[in-house]
Amino acid sequence: MKQETFEIEAEYEGERLDKYLSVIFEQSKTSSNAPSRSFFQKLIRDDHVKVNDSIAKANYRLRMDDLVCVEIPDAVETPILPEDIPLDILYEDDDLLVVNKPKGMVVHPSAGHYSGTLVNAIMFHCKDSLSGINGEIRPGIVHRIDMDTTGSLIVCKNDESHVKIAEQIKEHSVNRRYRGIVYGVVKDDEGTINAPIGRHPTNRKKMAINEKNGKPAITHYKVLERFSNYTYMEFKLETGRTHQIRVHMASIGHPLLGDTVYSSGKSPFKTQGQTLHAMTIGFIHPHTNEYMEISAPLPEYFLKILKSLH
Repeated sequence: MKQETFEIEAEYEGERLDKYLSVIFEQSKTSSNAPSRSFFQKLIRDDHVKVNDSIAKANYRLRMDDLVCVEIPDAVETPILPEDIPLDILYEDDDLLVVNKPKGMVVHPSAGHYSGTLVNAIMFHCKDSLSGINGEIRPGIVHRIDMDTTGSLIVCKNDESHVKIAEQIKEHSVNRRYRGIVYGVVKDDEGTINAPIGRHPTNRKKMAINEKNGKPAITHYKVLERFSNYTYMEFKLETGRTHQIRVHMASIGHPLLGDTVYSSGKSPFKTQGQTLHAMTIGFIHPHTNEYMEISAPLPEYFLKILKSLH
């Protein structure tokens, strides 16, 4: 059980208790996976939140200098079982493997997705040879891509490799290039979007350009081919924020084809989410120190869309 205490400052006077907690914890987390407002509402219902040593309700309006004490119960992790799920392995050695993640597959277990994930598959394939730095629920996972994004993903087999790859990701030295199709005709042949990304101020399921609380995010783009109503593009990431390409392209009026979260447009194609593919990943091998660049071929559904656009 962890306990945290906050003293209410003037800017939060009059704010609801549950909303304040979701905001303050979001600001204090280095990860985009801060607890949701509903999580804090449950803590309040279960008497894990006190204001000035008294049990308070979620709709309590805070006053300046109130002391809010939050008890966060220890997480109970669900046992993750190996599953014999076919993997498209692009490269493998004793230190790591690079897989071509299919569309619709979740990378690691989470609420509602405790089976059928990439982790279930690599646990079966690698047996006990996976890094443990990210805990029991994310063995081997050093980075991730969205459920409906396809393409190359590194999985680490030991902690030493995990540390070295994670350091490259932190330093933005991993070369990550994506392919995507966006709505509309992009005017410039090349460009860079430099805009911080953080949690959407009113919809916690979305990310947004957030100048106040966002983290730096840089996306370079290049037009590969223009069609009458769409543009086929390549993206190179300097940073790896949640939904980065999707948010950045939507911010300049060219959301990804099929993206139902950041676009109001309806796709005439069967895309099952945004049309985005992690084409190439380049990195320094943790053991040989040699630069490697591995590419995942475009998935069949993507090729069919491109063919239909010609």
